[in-house]
Amino acid sequence: MRPATVNDLPIVRDITAAAYAPYTDLLGGPPLPVTEDYVPRIARNEVWLRDDGEVISALAVFERHEDHLLIFSLAVAPSCQRQGLGMELLRFVDAQAVQQGVPEVRLYTNARMERNIALYRAYGFQETGRRQHPYRPAWMLVDMAKPAERMAAEVN
Repeated sequence: MRPATVNDLPIVRDITAAAYAPYTDLLGGPPLPVTEDYVPRIARNEVWLRDDGEVISALAVFERHEDHLLIFSLAVAPSCQRQGLGMELLRFVDAQAVQQGVPEVRLYTNARMERNIALYRAYGFQETGRRQHPYRPAWMLVDMAKPAERMAAEVN
């Protein structure tokens, strides 16, 4: 994994749009990561790419807060899905949380993204609440968190 640069902006947008495309019809509009301006996030080192030198297959976008890392988006190129890369991205974010000394990783996802929720639960995230999306009131968000104690045990 490596941090994205502004030169990576087209691939960040392409992978994100392709990975979230199946949800556009389900949600009645593009998920937030598809419409995000990634330039400031890249400048803050919040965008990380899985780059094996030949292909960029996935990305993780997360924010550092005082008491947690917040996953904004995990996206795997459709041609690389079903190869365990989603779990690999989660392990990477876990390692970053441990390295940065934060007590937990948090995320939120649309309640209709049931496959994603199942993946997060399988990885150890617990639901902490549900709320209406602040910008799209018809959407319900699921908040989830995973304590650092669990992460430290899995990373080490």
